[in-house]
Amino acid sequence: MPYEYRVVEVREKMIGGKMSGEKLEALLNEHGREGWKLKAITAAEVKGRVGPGGVDGLLVTFERSS
Repeated sequence: MPYEYRVVEVREKMIGGKMSGEKLEALLNEHGREGWKLKAITAAEVKGRVGPGGVDGLLVTFERSS
């Protein structure tokens, strides 16, 4: 059975300045309702929209059957 994947970049500023468990939970539930299952959460430096620097963030990987 084939799978498809979705990777969501979560920057600290996108979820209120600090990594909030409540906001991360909302993101997971939102994707779960669409049939996505959490595959992995990876800490990463996520590129910002302006300038060369990055910000601390998460790469959240979801998986579901195609």
